[in-house]
Amino acid sequence: MAIFSKTCEYAIRAVFYIAHKTANGGRVGIKDIATGIDSPELYLAKILQDLSRKGLISSFKGPNGGFFIEPALLNKPLSEIVEAVDGDSLFYGCALGLKQCSEINPCPLHNDFKAIRDKIHLLLSTTTIGEFNSELMNGLFSLKK
Repeated sequence: MAIFSKTCEYAIRAVFYIAHKTANGGRVGIKDIATGIDSPELYLAKILQDLSRKGLISSFKGPNGGFFIEPALLNKPLSEIVEAVDGDSLFYGCALGLKQCSEINPCPLHNDFKAIRDKIHLLLSTTTIGEFNSELMNGLFSLKK
């Protein structure tokens, strides 16, 4: 079971892939990214266009175009990708999807889920986009299923 939407999974994997492939400069094309993370190309193109509009990745059109990540963006936390794609409900929402769930009016899962939710938020807000580049280069991690 995944904690992210399929769109968010592809977004995170694609951003890692782009960061890895463009670490020494250059750009990477959509076909290469889709193959590299085992994603449908057209679906991924829409995701990457959205991330580019939101300033989390950069793109350049034309024959030598492609996607890349500015060095300063490598320090952005993964939580920004999650929020850009799925919103912040993973970090602040109710496990049962109840709108009125709160500290004052908790659902049956509120206290236990809040602790888990807070740990996930801490992990994603302290892990940066560029953090895994050396491990990817050395083959220690994979971005394909």
